[in-house]
Amino acid sequence: MSETATARAVGHDELAALKLVALDGGLAGPVKVSCSGLADRLDASSQTASRRLQRLDEAGLVERDIVSDGQWIDVTDAGESALRREYEDYRRIFEGAAAVTLTGTVTGGMGEGRHYISLPGYMDQFRERLGYEPFPGTLNVNLSEESVRARSGMASLDAIPIDGWEDEERTFGPATCYAATVEHDGDSYGTAHIIVPERTHHDESQLELISPVKLRDELGLDDGDAITVRVEEV
Repeated sequence: MSETATARAVGHDELAALKLVALDGGLAGPVKVSCSGLADRLDASSQTASRRLQRLDEAGLVERDIVSDGQWIDVTDAGESALRREYEDYRRIFEGAAAVTLTGTVTGGMGEGRHYISLPGYMDQFRERLGYEPFPGTLNVNLSEESVRARSGMASLDAIPIDGWEDEERTFGPATCYAATVEHDGDSYGTAHIIVPERTHHDESQLELISPVKLRDELGLDDGDAITVRVEEV
């Protein structure tokens, strides 16, 4: 299950409990939590507070070590990502249009992007919804550790859906596209999209970009080059 899907498996009540654990220092390491103390802060019963922690644990947003006088709670990377998505939503409310800046290094792909992007079920949608026919291939980026955490903010930005489809032999999953500008060594190219397939072998540290041009040639990129990808509201 992806981090986004995991976060959706819990509700706002559980996220409120997660926020309180984080405020107590749970992002830096395990913190001692008593259900009665948490219940008072949530204006709920101890049993309700305990259930919320259990759901957070089951969703992979925290790790728990239950002891005789409470629980040691550690917020996981998935839990931090869920909180960052909440943060980006509130920032969008109070600050207007949001933006996410990601940094990383160019890396070689396995050639899968070239195959899938060229399939007519996807290509027709790219032309209609993105307004261009992508170069047959993706630019692959290894994100910095900070950007792996920051990319969760993309969930609060408007995105362009690419629907799943099927032919006579198999089904092909949906994807989501985010408008992006790619920058390298003082040059930039603004007609690009981050593509996030629902089914992918990549983890959160990997980013794939499509564009009507070959971005490696357009920006003179080689494996290992540092780039910046800016994702903004459209």
